[in-house]
Amino acid sequence: MSVLVVGMSHRSAPVEVLERAAVGADEIPKLLDEMLHGSHVTEVMMLSTCNRIEVYAVVDAFHGGLADVSSVLGRHAALPLAELTEHLYVHYAGSAVQHLFAVAAGLDSMVIGEAQILGQLRAAYAAADTAGTVGRTLHELSQQALRVGKRVHTRTGIDAAGASVVSEALTVAAHTLGDLRGVRAVVVGAGAMGALTAAHLRRAGAQEIVVLNRSAERAQRLVENTRRTGISARHAPLEALADELTTADL
Repeated sequence: MSVLVVGMSHRSAPVEVLERAAVGADEIPKLLDEMLHGSHVTEVMMLSTCNRIEVYAVVDAFHGGLADVSSVLGRHAALPLAELTEHLYVHYAGSAVQHLFAVAAGLDSMVIGEAQILGQLRAAYAAADTAGTVGRTLHELSQQALRVGKRVHTRTGIDAAGASVVSEALTVAAHTLGDLRGVRAVVVGAGAMGALTAAHLRRAGAQEIVVLNRSAERAQRLVENTRRTGISARHAPLEALADELTTADL
């Protein structure tokens, strides 16, 4: 048995492919179950973020495990396997472990050193544990990766390179707009990155935040959390994006 990593990220795939392959939190248990029912997979977990989809699996054969995982990802993305594999990267055995440690340390992130990946790894492990698809190998590997990532962030100062994609984006915005206090901002999406964006905007002193999301319920939760901090906020459907942008500063 060896560990296999099959994934795609901002480094290997264009945005349109990443969007098709994206896996929502509610979809992960089903895909994990499908992979676990493959002939060569005995444990599996999935790390899904805004710019990364990675499957960590314990397999009894490299080619068989790769086929089991890739076929599920291809069906989910509605992409022919040949097209999907153009954008996949694969790591096996020691290389798979090294890759996971690099991911946990923030070395493979779009913004080097971002710390959000540790929380995302914890969530990936928790989801797989709840789904009953992790065993001793992935449990020990995940816990060690979290320890490695935390140690790197604590002892190297890598975080100084950039806290997150959001903070870097707002730094760029501030260079153009100047002080962000009093801006009217539109946030597209109410997931983890949307919530992080709203938090940064609150700290920057935004006057109003408009949240656009497919799910009105999820958008409203973010709006209510924002209002509790004293910032004006409301939600709108994604269809209103063009109209909202015409009166937005950011």
